[in-house]
Amino acid sequence: MSPLAVAGPVALEEPSAIGIPVDPGVLQELRGGESSVDNKVLTDGWVDGNVAEDVVTGSNAINGDAFANTSGISTVIQNTGNNVLIQNGMVVNVQFVGP
Repeated sequence: MSPLAVAGPVALEEPSAIGIPVDPGVLQELRGGESSVDNKVLTDGWVDGNVAEDVVTGSNAINGDAFANTSGISTVIQNTGNNVLIQNGMVVNVQFVGP
């Protein structure tokens, strides 16, 4: 059983600019949808001809407060190497339909 199913009743918020929030029980039944959406993120990069000699790399860490008070989607990319190409892409597809 999902955590939403056992969480108990949820008080609905006041209507916002996009409407009244959907009750979690109703939302649970709507997951998965009836259609598919194909999205592509195309990245095209390369690392070529670089040289790294006698280098020292560092370290990195994310502490327990790194995402405190965040909302939405967070992305973290960490690198301690040399001559590295980091590419990242994200597609967020939100579809609003009438009731």
